[in-house]
This record gives sequence, structure tokens and C-alpha cells, in this order.
Amino acid sequence: MMKHPKHPHAPDFRPAFKKENKMASVLRWDPVKEFDDLARRLTPFILRSTDGRAEERQAKRSVEWSPNVDISEEEGAYLIKAELPEVSKEAVKLVVENNVLSLSGERVRTAEKNGVRYHRVEREYGAFLRSFTLPEDADSKKISANMKDGVLTVRIEKLAEAKPLAVEISVD
Repeated sequence: MMKHPKHPHAPDFRPAFKKENKMASVLRWDPVKEFDDLARRLTPFILRSTDGRAEERQAKRSVEWSPNVDISEEEGAYLIKAELPEVSKEAVKLVVENNVLSLSGERVRTAEKNGVRYHRVEREYGAFLRSFTLPEDADSKKISANMKDGVLTVRIEKLAEAKPLAVEISVD
């Protein structure tokens, strides 16, 4: 055992070399991603809480998963794209009420065939519900939607902006 340089009778417990944690420089902790993952996992349990009206509780209990969405803005409209693989367009419902756009529906699990054994099922099935508060400049009367390749695209037109009236005034 090495002797401590300042105290020759005391053993030196300092490390002989400094270890570098190379994985720490490769893996970065993303607290926002961790929170999003936690929220996604806990949402079904939170929605099961009792909060008042029976029909709201029943609707919240029926929500089993939540599709991923992208929300973007272009010159004259807002776009919401929702991933809905294996969901028919007939199973999707869009409603605007009190300036809130609600997207709901259900992904049904196909019946198991005789002789087919599943070893792992990771995809989520059942009812879903997503709600979005529309921006002030969104025109809730001009909303269109289409479904292609398992992606629902909702287009929300913006209100026509009132152009400022320019009046030329002559000076006497």
C-alpha cells in the first residue's frame, strides 16, 4: 500500500488514477423526454380518477391510448397530423366545441386466428382521445381532414385578416 505524501505513517486511499466515465459523455439525460414518457404512461391512471360527472368519468375511462401528433403552421392554416395506423377513417371522429378541437376514435385489435400465438404485443389498442385548443386566429368553420397511409391530416384555416384601410389625406 502506498504511503500518504504528507503523513508518512497513514495509508494513501486516494485513487492511483482518475477513471473517466466515457458513457456519460455519450448518453445525455433529457429530463423533458423523461417527463413526457412518464406522463404518457400515467395518463390512463390519471384519467380514471373521479372528478364529478358520471358521463365524463365514463368517457375518460374508455381512453386507452393517445396517438402521436405533429402540429405546424403555414401561411394561411394550421395543420395537425396524427398517427393512426390501422384505424379506418370511419372510426375517427372530429368535433369542434367551445373553440376546442377533439379527435377521438378507436383502434380495434384483429381477432386472433387459430394457430397464431403472439409472443409480444407492444402496440396499443382501444379508444383514444386528443383535444386541442384552437388559436384565436383559427376559423373553426373552415376545417378539413383527410386520411392517407395511416396519417390523419387536419387543416384548420386561419381567419382572413382585416387589411388596414389606407386613406390618403390631402393637406391644404
